[in-house]
Amino acid sequence: MDSAAASTSTYDDVRPSATTPRALATEAVHAGRDDLARQGLHAPPIDLSTTYPSYDSRAEAARIDAFAATGAEPDGPPVYGRLGNPTVARFETALARLEGTESAVAFASGMAALSAVLLARASMGLRHVVAVRPLYGCSDHLLTAGLLGSEVTWTDPAGIADALRPDTGLVLVESPANPTLAEVDLRAVAHACGSVPLLVDNTFATPVLQRPAEQGARLVLHSATKYLGGHGDVLAGVVACDEEFAGRLRQVRFATGGVLHPLAGYLLLRGLATLPVRVRAASANAAELARRLADDPRVARVHYPRIGGAMVAFEVHGDPHEVIAGVRLITPAVSLGSVDTLIQHPASISHRIVDADERRGAGVSDRLLRLSVGLEDVDDLWRDLRGALGAVAVEV
Repeated sequence: MDSAAASTSTYDDVRPSATTPRALATEAVHAGRDDLARQGLHAPPIDLSTTYPSYDSRAEAARIDAFAATGAEPDGPPVYGRLGNPTVARFETALARLEGTESAVAFASGMAALSAVLLARASMGLRHVVAVRPLYGCSDHLLTAGLLGSEVTWTDPAGIADALRPDTGLVLVESPANPTLAEVDLRAVAHACGSVPLLVDNTFATPVLQRPAEQGARLVLHSATKYLGGHGDVLAGVVACDEEFAGRLRQVRFATGGVLHPLAGYLLLRGLATLPVRVRAASANAAELARRLADDPRVARVHYPRIGGAMVAFEVHGDPHEVIAGVRLITPAVSLGSVDTLIQHPASISHRIVDADERRGAGVSDRLLRLSVGLEDVDDLWRDLRGALGAVAVEV
């Protein structure tokens, strides 16, 4: 834990300053930590307080009124854990720096983050969403089921402009997409959106491989559970955006309670420090596995994005469930982005909730397997995959 002085450091201490731009690898290590040396600290403090004392109730009232008006982070010491937390603020600062946005707002999960975006737009009377499949299965379901009162129009990238309506509050794409790794031209999509905010789910690519805000996206979503955390031990979501929209998201977070726990904020900040190294090493493994899978006669098709990355999807000629049952080193589990390699069958798990015809229409076939490649030795991974593929019949 930290000293009392460190635990009450202001948000201003960790906000980015107007300095010479730093390389991504440098930002990953230092962003959100720039004030530590001045406090005599090396590791970021973990502030677990849920509330903070104040003897000036008039000033507290004024700060709460200011938050209610704009959603801006309160000046001075924190007020209450649902308004914000200094440890979480460090992660938000760092992620905004990596994505090249003014601000970022963290949530308890990726779905909580997406829900907050939808609620923020709906509060302005903009309930219509234009979306491109495939998306993560639960994102697809949230939109299709209208659980938050939203209405969705599904289209391909070329149809976005024609799908817009006066009440369209958001355009949503995922690139590379889950689980097919399909890519879209983000700059072209942003142009087609006009004045409607474009939200790009950047979970698979991370800011190491692409920064959607530089290509016109106003909102960048991450399931921070995945690569940002990177070790399979934290559940979180985050939206990188301009400060105006961040204010609205903070107000939704305060009202709905989808806050990120400070320990999770600490683990995420720690994960960001190694993000570039992890993503590049895992991507090298993934590219090699994609090449070997493409040469294997038991594999019908391999999906690997042009942008690269640590995700591979492939379709087998035979029963994909036999591959899942046959791995020994690779972990058969949902999620992705960990240091170890995971494999799953999207049609059975991550995208099971999507209507079967719509799922297949988006390219998620029943024989598709999704592989999240980790940091193991690539030859060990291939030996395990090759053995698991041994149970798959080859069509002639």
